[in-house]
Amino acid sequence: MRSLHTLLVSICILYAATARAAEINVFAAASLSDVFTELAPQFTAATSHTLRFNFGASGALARQIKEGAPADAIFSADELRVDQLEKAGLLLPGTRRTLLANSLVVVVGIEEVAPVSTLPDLAKPGVRRIAIGEPATVPVGTYTKEHLQKTKLWAQVAGKCVPLDTVRAVLAAVESGNADAGFVYKTDALISKKVRIAFEIPRESGPSITYPGAVLKDARQPAAATAFLDWLAGPTAQTAFAKYGFAPVR
Repeated sequence: MRSLHTLLVSICILYAATARAAEINVFAAASLSDVFTELAPQFTAATSHTLRFNFGASGALARQIKEGAPADAIFSADELRVDQLEKAGLLLPGTRRTLLANSLVVVVGIEEVAPVSTLPDLAKPGVRRIAIGEPATVPVGTYTKEHLQKTKLWAQVAGKCVPLDTVRAVLAAVESGNADAGFVYKTDALISKKVRIAFEIPRESGPSITYPGAVLKDARQPAAATAFLDWLAGPTAQTAFAKYGFAPVR
């Protein structure tokens, strides 16, 4: 009888835990795909919650949310898109936090002989195609155009720039040889064995690249989504972010 009672109690506890577990819809910048995919099973093991990701350009993700896409949380590669959602009243108040920082780099093919070691080199005739993110919708493209304008180089290289829909598409263009060089995040460059970093734009003089996260006001799982944000600020997630090359927020 005692064994039966113990079994029933265990079943009830397991059922209660299962009932509390939630599936969280996370809309996240494409540059977070590798680290988030690695962290997902660890978060599930710690909380019983599962994660379903929609990775893409932050501008496109914000637009989808504005159009009613069912998202519990968003993680953008820039503050602008989350600013827009906040101004539209689409964020759950008090949940927004900036978790990570990144830097901009220029990559070339691993065996590329194009003379690229400084920013002005991109204007040389030997560099014919430069892959960038679409400035209107892809944060890495926005950062790229703004920095090139700041350094007075945009007018010289704009005709060579090929805008693409995600930072991973930029990386793929350089990997395949369809572009001589490309502007990507440092974290994206580090995961590829087909490109090398020609040079890094110092964070002190380059764009301020930060990753804010927030829970959506219409989230179906607001408590679980908030728990995910809290967990990402903890040591397990922060160690993984550092491994992938993300920097802490200053």
